[in-house]
Amino acid sequence: MDVAVIGCGYVGLVTAAGLADLGHSVIGIDKDPRKINKLKAGIIPIYEPGLAELVQRNLVTGRLTFTESIRPAVERSVVLFITVGTPSNYDGTADLTQVEAVAREIAAAMTSYKVIINKSTVPVGTARRVKELIKKHLPAPVAFDVVSNPEFLREGSAVHDFIYPDRIVIGAESVKAVALMKELYSGFLKKKVPFIVTNPETSELIKYAANAFLANKIAFINELANLCEAIGGDIETVALGMGLDHRIGPHFLKAGPGYGGSCFPKDTWALIQIGASYGSPLTITKAVVEANENHKRRMALKIKDALGSPAGKTVAVLGLAFKAQTDDLRESPAIPIIEELIASGVSVRGHDPAALTEAKKAFADTITYYEDIYEAARGADAIVIATEWEIYRQVDLPRLKSVMKDPVIIDLRNIYRPDELSTAGFRYTRIGQKDIR
Repeated sequence: MDVAVIGCGYVGLVTAAGLADLGHSVIGIDKDPRKINKLKAGIIPIYEPGLAELVQRNLVTGRLTFTESIRPAVERSVVLFITVGTPSNYDGTADLTQVEAVAREIAAAMTSYKVIINKSTVPVGTARRVKELIKKHLPAPVAFDVVSNPEFLREGSAVHDFIYPDRIVIGAESVKAVALMKELYSGFLKKKVPFIVTNPETSELIKYAANAFLANKIAFINELANLCEAIGGDIETVALGMGLDHRIGPHFLKAGPGYGGSCFPKDTWALIQIGASYGSPLTITKAVVEANENHKRRMALKIKDALGSPAGKTVAVLGLAFKAQTDDLRESPAIPIIEELIASGVSVRGHDPAALTEAKKAFADTITYYEDIYEAARGADAIVIATEWEIYRQVDLPRLKSVMKDPVIIDLRNIYRPDELSTAGFRYTRIGQKDIR
């Protein structure tokens, strides 16, 4: 099938390469000429495990191509994915400027039947909004359908998530559109992947509901971690006891510094605004957002408490991305933590195996950057583990201690065992457990 994917950001690039790997002929379209030139050469502008290999493999076969021109791609393709950004407005609503601009461009180029698919995360009602917008801007009447097909890709494992999806959700009102979507995803249907067909509004809500529920689990376990510290409990044992209940499950019950990234913060706020616009307030989701922001602030206080008097101290923050296996700093818990430390007179050093380039955009010259963990720790009064990269689990603890001014570790991801830190001679603060002093 001939497919166009408009927008070669995180979701668009994974979708384009994944569909090509399924055997379709895919054109990826983006207005950024530098990005397109890199992609044509097989150079990936984002850090995502396995994506470079996926793109390069399908470039070689000719199933995947890239262009800046939308019109020829629309004319050639039957299926058109919209995968552009939907950032938050100042009030938390989703900004649909890019989606609407693409819809107008598609309309201007359409001369035959197309299925236009909203893959971007968009508010309820966007499919109908896009349909009306295309109708309005068609130079001549032509049949088309608009479908909602939300993505469920996790940064750091997006290639795996595309190849092995939990489910495929289709929001459509046309038998012809559903048939084409089944043909597009026939490889998954053969593997018995659950295929949910519903109306566009339900499909659009499923995406927001899933992310809000996962954010809820994270905020809940983090609040319980705070309680464990107050009562002398052990959050990891609490999470284990909860997760073994099959109704709850163990996933997303890992205490940490709070959720971040491009999805959970944006989507929870958008869902709150959707509820408000329909007169159906989502009080639980609003509480989740507030709890998460409070927890991030508490992490900075936790670090300052471990430092004693923070002014004049030097802290090495290991991990700047919002989670491991990505270079994405959007809404990373490390950002407010570092900002608070700097405001308290702390000299901050940053290390991350993938996100230093992005970190320099966020922090400029307010922190210093290191590519070597031990150099970042040299002479430091404390180390903060802010992201759960495997490289931090594998450090040589005696060597680390030997280069530090004061052997203090504040582990916001609970990646170390208390006994190993105690044996190595560290003073150790972690989430949801008693500190080792």
